[in-house]
Amino acid sequence: MEQFEPDRLSPAQVAAVRRSFRNGRASLTRRSLLRASAGGALAVGGVAGLSACGIPAAGNTQGGVSADDRSAKEKTVNFSNWTEYMDVDDSGKHHPTLEQFTRRTGIKVKYTEDINDNNEFFGKIKPQLAAGQDTGRDLIVLTDWLAARLIRLGWVQKLDASNLPHAYANLSAQFRDPDWDPGRAYSYVWQGISTVIAYNKKALDGVEVKSVSDLLDNPKLKGRVGFLSEMRDSIGMTLLDMGKDPATFTADDFDAAVARIQKGVDKGQIRRFTGNDYTSDLTSGDFAACIAWAGDVVQLKADSPDIDFIIPDSGYMTSTDNLLVPNKARHKTNAERLIDFYYEPKPAAELAAYINYVCPVDGVKAELEKIDKDAAENPLIIPDKAMAEKSHAFRSLSSKEETEFEEKFAKLTGA
Repeated sequence: MEQFEPDRLSPAQVAAVRRSFRNGRASLTRRSLLRASAGGALAVGGVAGLSACGIPAAGNTQGGVSADDRSAKEKTVNFSNWTEYMDVDDSGKHHPTLEQFTRRTGIKVKYTEDINDNNEFFGKIKPQLAAGQDTGRDLIVLTDWLAARLIRLGWVQKLDASNLPHAYANLSAQFRDPDWDPGRAYSYVWQGISTVIAYNKKALDGVEVKSVSDLLDNPKLKGRVGFLSEMRDSIGMTLLDMGKDPATFTADDFDAAVARIQKGVDKGQIRRFTGNDYTSDLTSGDFAACIAWAGDVVQLKADSPDIDFIIPDSGYMTSTDNLLVPNKARHKTNAERLIDFYYEPKPAAELAAYINYVCPVDGVKAELEKIDKDAAENPLIIPDKAMAEKSHAFRSLSSKEETEFEEKFAKLTGA
């Protein structure tokens, strides 16, 4: 797989590439969706593939498996994360918050940015986890749908709440109770990812956009609208616009949302479905408006005064990247202490100021104001109560649903 080089990209492009990889796409083409997205993953290490190679399908195993916890003897923690997903100093050689953690606790963090794609990483750790072996990692960051899969497989450990007082107290309400990990027994949020409607003021030229219906129905926007090639975001936003709850929708609701978007395709309203490459279409004005990821919009707004966003009255979609301790991790307590550290407002603020995703930590705003007042007032980074109440998560899918829904969505997008 080709590796991207962050120093050759703008901040918006770095955020965009990072988001594309996070959704399981190793490139920016729609063709890659079937090969490497959550649904297409069934061919490259997904649930169906698990059964085929003798590994029990999700739901057939129970609990996590611990090892002899060497945390007290070995003051270390092995942390695997996504590229460009940690604060860095001006030299690019140091991670200030990680170094603060080490100074305070004496625990050294072996930090590795070796996650470029959910499915690729799953394929990397699957053999060890399936065999009941240590992966060599104490803490990993996975997107919610893959985190849910590992929990169902019994391949991550239940967290010890006594080591997580700040995390328990400060986790924002909107992230506390996902259907795939009720009460956050196995995971805590690293960062939230919001899906909104972005627009180019100059390209709109006075046309008002307030909803997905405006994107799909306003003839003045014909051929200048973008939808995402990520199923959960485009379908989720459409379900909300139709008055359906993405957390409880039925198969008929899904089909109705597909049909709604299909009309936009048939009449030429939708210019194209994109991965993160919508950013160039939006800034150039080829898209007057599109469904977009908030982490990108923060950077795009900083680069261009023409770019802005709206939150539809019907709400918006939220997904998460999550911290988990895999089975047989040898430094579980140290990993839990590191999770808890990032739920303290000060380090959480330092991280949020650098990466610009949704901070899941309550009480962080006052600390963030000391670093970056604009970021502290940005609802895409620190959602206010009204915005948080409008957030919705896409419900967990069975392996059958995942296959069927992704196939229908792929046909819609032409992937």
